[in-house]
Amino acid sequence: MPLSDHEQRLLQQMEQALYAEDPKFAEGLRKPRGAQMDKGRFFLGLGGVVIGIAILVAGVATSITLIGILGFLAMIASSFVAYRAWNGKIDSDAPKADAPSAPPRGSGSEGSGFMDRMEDRWRRRKEQGGDAF
Repeated sequence: MPLSDHEQRLLQQMEQALYAEDPKFAEGLRKPRGAQMDKGRFFLGLGGVVIGIAILVAGVATSITLIGILGFLAMIASSFVAYRAWNGKIDSDAPKADAPSAPPRGSGSEGSGFMDRMEDRWRRRKEQGGDAF
């Protein structure tokens, strides 16, 4: 649902006030969070998986069970690090400004959903100028 002109002006004023009050924090909100760090952790985890495979193979080749188990544990831990780094980019808390928003949940053939009812209640509250509870 697009914002009205009044809401857009209020949003711009709030954004300008945020930049005036704390420009470092406001700039941090605009930048994608940890893109470089996620890549580094992903490749670190991927390298750890390769090293874990090598240790596992060495344990099997030498018939030393403890080395094989350590290699397997290294693989599991490294793949967890790589997985978290991969999901860290997708699972970002801050939504991207240029990313299109998802359609409302209640839209489509399902009929009127919870969010649609809440939006209708919100609109009625704003039109009445008071609390609708």
